[in-house]
Amino acid sequence: MPDLVPLKRALISVSDKAGLVELGRALAEREVEILSTGGSAAALRQAGIAVTDVSEMTGFPEMMDGRVKTLHPKVHGGLLALRDDPGHAEAMEAHGIGAIDLLVVNLYPFEATVARGAEYAEAVENIDIGGPAMIRAGAKNHDYVSVVVDVEDYAALLAELDQTGGATSRSFRRALAQRAYARTAAYDAAVSTWMADAIGQAAPRRRAVAGTLRQTMRYGENPHQAAAFYADGSDRPGVATAIQHQGKELSYNNINDTDAAFELISEFSQGDPACVIVKHANPCGVARGQTLSEAYARAFDCDRTSAFGGIVALNRPLDGETAEAIARIFTEVVIAPGADDAARAVFATKRNLRLLTTEGLADPGAPGRVWRQVSGGFLVQDRDSGRIGRADLRVVTKVAPTETQIDDLLFAWTVAKHVKSNAIVYARGGATVGVGAGQMSRVDSTRIAARKAQDMAEALGLDAAPTQGSAVASDAFFPFPDGLLAAAEAGAAAVIQPGGSVRDDEVIAAADAAGLAMVLTGQRHFRH
Repeated sequence: MPDLVPLKRALISVSDKAGLVELGRALAEREVEILSTGGSAAALRQAGIAVTDVSEMTGFPEMMDGRVKTLHPKVHGGLLALRDDPGHAEAMEAHGIGAIDLLVVNLYPFEATVARGAEYAEAVENIDIGGPAMIRAGAKNHDYVSVVVDVEDYAALLAELDQTGGATSRSFRRALAQRAYARTAAYDAAVSTWMADAIGQAAPRRRAVAGTLRQTMRYGENPHQAAAFYADGSDRPGVATAIQHQGKELSYNNINDTDAAFELISEFSQGDPACVIVKHANPCGVARGQTLSEAYARAFDCDRTSAFGGIVALNRPLDGETAEAIARIFTEVVIAPGADDAARAVFATKRNLRLLTTEGLADPGAPGRVWRQVSGGFLVQDRDSGRIGRADLRVVTKVAPTETQIDDLLFAWTVAKHVKSNAIVYARGGATVGVGAGQMSRVDSTRIAARKAQDMAEALGLDAAPTQGSAVASDAFFPFPDGLLAAAEAGAAAVIQPGGSVRDDEVIAAADAAGLAMVLTGQRHFRH
């Protein structure tokens, strides 16, 4: 098999016409014969580039509304033939099959069609058949054929031709072949995933997942782990779609933590300005305020120690005053729907601080899936889009919560949804005052959160811990009264929890004895 294969004949059939004319003109200047189809041929011809229609080459017209145009032996024979195999060469000669050295194909925009909510029939019509068939054929025969499936590879192809005097090298063709198969795999994954949803198969026999490389990384969670970041192609606002305005590249841990922060701040798309501070994927401070700077200050005061080196997420465009407050301590990432000129000027002096803008917040109620790898497989589940309101609360104690307490209960509950289990969140006045995360027992989370609140009270010179009179949320039921009583000892006045324990009556009785108001949601938010 040869290393260098001269490029003499190309077949171009693209849905995305970006860069098409420039590529066609560059190939024509190198005396490459160009075959093409439909709109691609028309665009090239209109630009004055000599092109031969595939239908002219095959002797068959495009038919069935374009469904059949490249599915022909003269196309696939030209792609699949082994040039140094005497039998293949004889067949090519006998049937008038010319070799195709370059295939340039990008597929019908199936993913975009589905993303805009097309009906079933339209989606099916946008499933490409001829394109994937040609790509797979040409990529299989990469010893002789170069297959380009991405517009961004046009420049690399032309650079390769210039470097080799009009040929492609084996290593270049192999790299293109890998990308080609990855593209058809991703395309088929998109079709199969859409179809499973369309026909109501929640757990199809086979499920495929695909992504596009967004960023290679110096390392993963730890320096000895290689890592990369892939985007799944969805338009959900977040770290994968954000614009980075400054700072060095995001690390693996940055991306994980920023995603956690942004998903939580998106719960507060309505109402007052809000701020979330995250450390190691757990919120260490969340607050509302009359202004964004006030929201940040209140979130910061929940746990100033953990906020150092943390991730800040905002539900409003970042302003200069808030930026100045954030810049007073070391912060890894700030993510917000936008940032004004004053804010950018403040952050410009902090070269290591990454500023990301998203032009919107995510919809926490939108359907979606999350994936988690385990040894030998992966788990798939719906995104936790559960939300509750006042009407969903069931008062089970003799004392009912006040309207102000209900506000704090719902606030604490929203935050607890994003805290690693076992999760306990104390809140008062629209701000967290203590967060206990990821403990093996719920009573430990309760006590840790209270202790953090006490430490901050001492650091801030407060007369009493901010947990006094607070509302406390538990992401799952209290299996015993001990966790509830620990919250009461910390000064909590109202409790929100799912309920559902066999000891609910015992826990409710303990709440009554402690003078607590308690509501049940009937919904839990485990987050492991």
